[in-house]
Amino acid sequence: MGRLSYALLFWIRNRIVIWYYNDNDANQCSRRNPVNPGFYLRQVRERLGLTYRDVERASFDLASQRGQPEFVIHLSRLADIENRDVTPSLYKVYALAAIYHLDPRDLCKHYDVPLENHFTDGLRLAAPNTHLAAPPAAARVPIRFDPAFDPRRTEYLSRMVERWGELEATLLDSEGKFRYGYVGLDDHMMEPLLRPGSLVLLDPGLVQVRNSGWANEYDRPIYFVDVRDGYRCCWCQRDGTQLFLQTHPLSPSRPELRRFPQEAEIVGQVVGVVMRLSAR
Repeated sequence: MGRLSYALLFWIRNRIVIWYYNDNDANQCSRRNPVNPGFYLRQVRERLGLTYRDVERASFDLASQRGQPEFVIHLSRLADIENRDVTPSLYKVYALAAIYHLDPRDLCKHYDVPLENHFTDGLRLAAPNTHLAAPPAAARVPIRFDPAFDPRRTEYLSRMVERWGELEATLLDSEGKFRYGYVGLDDHMMEPLLRPGSLVLLDPGLVQVRNSGWANEYDRPIYFVDVRDGYRCCWCQRDGTQLFLQTHPLSPSRPELRRFPQEAEIVGQVVGVVMRLSAR
């Protein structure tokens, strides 16, 4: 069978698929809620002037470019997504967002997956072990203060801010300079100075251990340390190839001695912290 015959069969198959879903499911689609994700994707595709065949071809190009065949969206799969409430896989969501020029986070909202809330939702789910954490997608910042606000005085900030707004957190760290760490609920090494459950901001550019030069315990640098089988957040003292992981004097935890860098590596210095002072 020649190429022309194969092309004719492929065209006929495509037309049958399109006719089947667009005709037999017409009544069902007309009863859909306008916010239905499949209906929304269909509207977007039609506004862009794309056919099923265009989307399939574009997905093949994307899959070839990325070397990932899961990005391919076949005609029947696209029809199921639009007309039969089939939820696309992670690869298909990315492919559709790329082809339709959508923000993947906005597309996920239509499937009730609020990616932008992963940071705040994650804070409610505590973990026993200290670990690195993903940063927030946006930060809530004060836009306008009360005219009586005086930055020289200690104030109840919630009452002094007239308007709050959201700032993309990536703007605060456009070059990926900072990382985040989480102090596990079972990690008491720096308690009470740094309580379990704290979220710490790390500067990976500060990895040289300072053995002296601070005036008090609040000025002493705290380091986030990778100990191969987990992480530690503590003071450090280095002596050649020995790294002493020092706890706070009031902590119930015991200090540790690790070989450096074979058994311990500095991820970064703690330069910021968000910490609750009560369990509730």
